[in-house]
Amino acid sequence: MGPISHSQVEELRDALQRHSVQYLFIGKTGALLHGFPDTTQDADVFVHKTARNGQAAVNALQELGFELTPQQIAEIRRGKDFVQLKNGPFDVDLVFAPDGIERFEDAWRRGADIDGYPVCSIDDIIASKRASNRAKDRETLPRLRSFRDYLREPGRARHPRLPQLPARDQER
Repeated sequence: MGPISHSQVEELRDALQRHSVQYLFIGKTGALLHGFPDTTQDADVFVHKTARNGQAAVNALQELGFELTPQQIAEIRRGKDFVQLKNGPFDVDLVFAPDGIERFEDAWRRGADIDGYPVCSIDDIIASKRASNRAKDRETLPRLRSFRDYLREPGRARHPRLPQLPARDQER
């Protein structure tokens, strides 16, 4: 598959929201939503690791046409650290425990609402890429840091913070 399109990310956002999934866009998808000039092959989604949320994510993905295997359903329900999905209309990486970020609740407090998309802060995106230490992330980090500096320039508009995270169930 080629790069994921903005309309596909919008479809994913809408399905996750219809099913009340608590999530943030992270990784390069999150950076793109901040305005980072690049492309990505998949949607990176940081999913809050709770019992209810895992099932809600399964429901949203199935609604979109993902043909989830029983193993993938079980992994999503239990919040396996990383679940890569290539069996749908586009590729999605579900991340329940991203490198460099301790707790979903903390990332949520630092996150932003960018045109209706819940997105990790650029600092959390950078921290996660730095902690993963993959070659492709090491290559991207200098450009991401430069982009963060651009976002912090005086006079640049800031994205609104996300609303308080509803207390539904406890983190696993």
